[in-house]
Amino acid sequence: MPASIRAVRLRILLRLVSVIALGALAIGPGYCQSSTSTVGSATETGFATYLQGLRPRAQALGVSDATFERAIAGLTFNPRVAALDRGNMPTADDAPIPDFEPYRRQHIDASKIARGRAVYEANRALLRGIERDTGVPEEIMVAIFGHETNYGTITGDFDLLRSLATLAYEGRRRALFEPELLSVMVMMQRGVPRERLIGSYAGAFGYPQFLPSVYLRDARDADGDGQPNIWSSQADALASIANYFQRAGWRKGEPWGIAVRLPDGFDRSRIASPIVAPRCKRVFGRHSRWRSMAEWQAMGITPSKGIWPDGKIQATLLEPDGPGKTAYLLTGNYRAILDYNCSNFYALSVGLLADEVRQ
Repeated sequence: MPASIRAVRLRILLRLVSVIALGALAIGPGYCQSSTSTVGSATETGFATYLQGLRPRAQALGVSDATFERAIAGLTFNPRVAALDRGNMPTADDAPIPDFEPYRRQHIDASKIARGRAVYEANRALLRGIERDTGVPEEIMVAIFGHETNYGTITGDFDLLRSLATLAYEGRRRALFEPELLSVMVMMQRGVPRERLIGSYAGAFGYPQFLPSVYLRDARDADGDGQPNIWSSQADALASIANYFQRAGWRKGEPWGIAVRLPDGFDRSRIASPIVAPRCKRVFGRHSRWRSMAEWQAMGITPSKGIWPDGKIQATLLEPDGPGKTAYLLTGNYRAILDYNCSNFYALSVGLLADEVRQ
């Protein structure tokens, strides 16, 4: 039976049960308890049927029947995960944007900087080799590691298979989560132990918080044990992060951006971008037109510290806290960070943490 028909029948059943439950308010709590049980039973029945319907797609990806059965064994719908996802609705395009400074203070504190420098020093030989091979700076790898999981201390405690199965079945974002559920099965087929499949409620896991499809595409074995282990191997996690950024288009030798000061009376209308981004409109809508560093310098903009990068490097201007506060010129490498997480606050804090780690 097609999933769409099953979903319609399930919705009809749930509406019917809701009507019965309303009537039960006048009868007593025992009747309500029975209705709740009916809803739970209907959900679990539909959930199990949905999972079995994924078998042909899993087989097409090379997942054996034995692995498929092991993956879905004992899985139940997780109402908590569904509620968390429904509470994570997209922000309206016209919603107010808070200041960046409080976010920066929270995510780039003395402890995180100190721990980042410790990770940096402990892995210098490894990091140098990865940067040589990929062009991705050592400090960027460390900053992602720190920002995503506080250097491996906060990685999530949700069962990935149960969470992704719940989110795929629930349907609001099935196009995202169903392929990720199938990707976890592929991971199992390739030898990833079932007990490692723990992470966030939305399916991200390991030190860099990769989704399963990203793990299959970008995870690397840097310590030579035969399998990419981003759960407990810093070497594998750092190499995997670098591989992600290399694929995302990181340009060797370019900074992610620089903090700058604008001259008094700067005419922002001259550099406003007319382009409407097809995705992440709230993020890219705050960026100016692209101009070379030399052109920005000619407009009277000055670095907050240090010297200008190569004048040919293209950059956009962002004022996260508005006019009169610290502004940033952001290169194409900043866009690679946005590819990891499409948030200006996230990408700025990664870049600034990386700068602190390198000092």
